[in-house]
Amino acid sequence: MSITPYLLYEDVGGALKFLSKAFGFRKHGRAMSGPDGKLNHAAMKLGDDFIMMGCPGSKYKNPKRLGQATQSLYINVDNVDKHFERARKAGATILEEPKDTFYGHRRYGAEDPEGHQWYFAQEIKKHPVKKRAAGQSSK
Repeated sequence: MSITPYLLYEDVGGALKFLSKAFGFRKHGRAMSGPDGKLNHAAMKLGDDFIMMGCPGSKYKNPKRLGQATQSLYINVDNVDKHFERARKAGATILEEPKDTFYGHRRYGAEDPEGHQWYFAQEIKKHPVKKRAAGQSSK
């Protein structure tokens, strides 16, 4: 099973440019335009994973215009510090500088120009699996 996030943007073309420059996403497939000629659907790839995006129309308000986050994405990358530097240099709003977490990831948080929150992380240590005593249920 895979899950593909579908993000809504007021400016899909602007999102394509920013996500490529700041986070390393690549365009994937054919972007589609509406009757007005503006992009209203596109897909991007980071490694083997996809995101899709679209513009639902003029009544849509992105998180930045709403004044609050509506979701966040958590993406695993190979080198979180290098990824952070790329995002910072590209002008991403940094929500959280890279830091080690108690659950064994090193992560940072950034926001794109329309207010979507992105957290990029890498595993820094594996947690040992606790063995169950004989007859113990997994519930």
